[in-house]
Amino acid sequence: MAGACLSSSCLSFTTKFNTLSLNGLHADAFRSLSFSANTSLNLFSKGTVSPNPVQMPFRRSIVCEAAPTKKADSAAKRARQAEKRRIYHKAKKSEVRTRIKTVLEALETLRKKTDAESEEVVSVEKLIAEAYSAIDKAVKVGTLHRNTGARRKSRLARRKKAVEIHHGWYVPAPATEPDLVATA
Repeated sequence: MAGACLSSSCLSFTTKFNTLSLNGLHADAFRSLSFSANTSLNLFSKGTVSPNPVQMPFRRSIVCEAAPTKKADSAAKRARQAEKRRIYHKAKKSEVRTRIKTVLEALETLRKKTDAESEEVVSVEKLIAEAYSAIDKAVKVGTLHRNTGARRKSRLARRKKAVEIHHGWYVPAPATEPDLVATA
């Protein structure tokens, strides 16, 4: 078979493969590759590649395929669990955002009202209670970090207090300086 290739291009092709060196590369880098039967079995032992002839007498080839490895069963299960958690957490976060948005909209309409009564805050307080509940549940199941939940609840409370101050329903107590008591 090797004698059948007499053209100059075929001879240069063979000499190129004889000088091909893989000394700088580690065999571990090629573990994920599956080589076809067209290459010699001692591919990495001498650092050279020696191709075996394929069906056609005038061609030599190396076929290297990256074999897609099947996911391990445990990895596939973890992927399924992660996807379920992602969808669950996405729904929880959406609920929290919706509740916060409804509270903020109610507070904004109450703030813009010129003839608002202090009793109208009660309906907003119910919305705030629902938002607090949604935030606390999201924190409990791990969707939100506890500091994030506390920060969002605090923002709602500050917004409510700002509306109450705006309408004069709440007057913050003046800050008094603490008396310094000398102890001996």
